[in-house]
Amino acid sequence: MQISRWIVSAAAAAMLALGASSAIAAEKIKIGTEGAYPPFNTITPDGKVEGFDIDIANALCAQMKVECEIVTQDWDGIIPALQAKKFDAIIASMSITEERKKQVAFTHKYYTTPLSLVALKDSDIASTEPAALAGKTVGAQASTTQANYAQDVYAKAGAEAKLYPTQEEAVTDLLNGRLDAVISDKFVLVDWMKKASDGCCKLVGDVKGTETEAGIAVRLEDTALRDRLNAAIDAIVADGTYKKIQAKYFDFDIY
Repeated sequence: MQISRWIVSAAAAAMLALGASSAIAAEKIKIGTEGAYPPFNTITPDGKVEGFDIDIANALCAQMKVECEIVTQDWDGIIPALQAKKFDAIIASMSITEERKKQVAFTHKYYTTPLSLVALKDSDIASTEPAALAGKTVGAQASTTQANYAQDVYAKAGAEAKLYPTQEEAVTDLLNGRLDAVISDKFVLVDWMKKASDGCCKLVGDVKGTETEAGIAVRLEDTALRDRLNAAIDAIVADGTYKKIQAKYFDFDIY
């Protein structure tokens, strides 16, 4: 009888320990990002992932009192990887679009940006209007809102739209003379031009009507996580944490 009681007690203790272990494990959130979109997310030469998105992710995890694990994923496969549960949320400067809302659930915005156009400094491109790009080759990162604009607007106006796996490949081809212009998130282009040598390029301007909000994506069914992230976004904006992170990367308001 005593042995039976000991077995029952041991089993109960094991179950409690297992439950506690599961609770601890559940408090780690895996965040998927690209790692090739500076200054928002990039991989340093020593393999560290850093940038505005990463700082925001860590601030949100600290606010929610959970452990944050950053996972990198190629952009083209980032939504399928989320759906396959390789990570729990995407913090990778993803624009909130109606098409993406069919695949993922988005939080509130955590920044807002227009698309802009950049060209070599001696280019004759003086406008972002579709007619100004007729006969030109415009580059963009594939599977993005800028790629959609290049294909749906510029290409239909007579430009050639050329798509790349990463933003870095697009601007490299611009520098090498294989493109006439690159369309992208304005903040990414501004940061790149600051770092580009010898004033190679000019910002032609913002593309009218393209302002979009970047949000955090979770699986459609993960509404509880989305709500927690929304509350955390609101909290870091309210307590000044967001402004401190923003000031590391930008000298203007991006919220």
